[in-house]
Amino acid sequence: MCGRFVSASSPGEIADYFGAAMVGETMTEPNYNVAPSVPVPVVAQSEDGRRLDLMRWGLVPFWAKSVSIGNKMINARVETVTEKSAFRNAIKKHRCIIPANAFYEWTAVTDPNAKKPRKQPWCIQRNDGAPFAFAAMFESWRDPDGDGSRLQSCAILTGPANAAMEPIHDRMPIMVPLDMWDAWLDPTDTDAAALLAAITAPPAELFDIYAVSTAVNNSRSSGVQLLEPVAPMTTESLAAESLAAEAGEGRLL
Repeated sequence: MCGRFVSASSPGEIADYFGAAMVGETMTEPNYNVAPSVPVPVVAQSEDGRRLDLMRWGLVPFWAKSVSIGNKMINARVETVTEKSAFRNAIKKHRCIIPANAFYEWTAVTDPNAKKPRKQPWCIQRNDGAPFAFAAMFESWRDPDGDGSRLQSCAILTGPANAAMEPIHDRMPIMVPLDMWDAWLDPTDTDAAALLAAITAPPAELFDIYAVSTAVNNSRSSGVQLLEPVAPMTTESLAAESLAAEAGEGRLL
């Protein structure tokens, strides 16, 4: 699962790193809390070479009657992507890379004074400062009731977590290694299953994982401050927080 990520590099930095030309008319500002349905930078292959463009996050299959289906198509499981009707055309012919400076995942922490656990967000970055190259795919969709214009949208592939991610979540985005960028982006290679089988999870030591503020839980929150590390919440810290709040309320009585 990948429900939020960070896209903070400038278009020029992304284009240089991935060897792509910018073709989008407008590129987005840095976004430290990318949520589904927003435009994201995507690297894809064209007849003239790699290109960097914007696509809506949340794949809308070419056969869809409404764009709203894309809200459920932000991720695709590597185990079934070649079989699902929503993805099997895109994974064969329209593979791409979504650059990400980091991504977020959550763990549940028992709150002794609440019926439901609290969610602790974690930030996952590469410790060498380079962006992740998320394996992704895109599709072009035309609104049957619209003016004929096309919407390009994308989805991120996910697979089993590596050793670094396992304590937090059992899945993570698939990441395309540098030596497979050409093959992954090649639209003439339709053997997606073989390509996916050749991608191995990055080593655990590449990851830098730390707790961040629950402010990231709100999709409207943004800003570089979301990346600042915090002490992770624990059942004990939540209990102490509750006791402190009760003591404060008692002083006000």
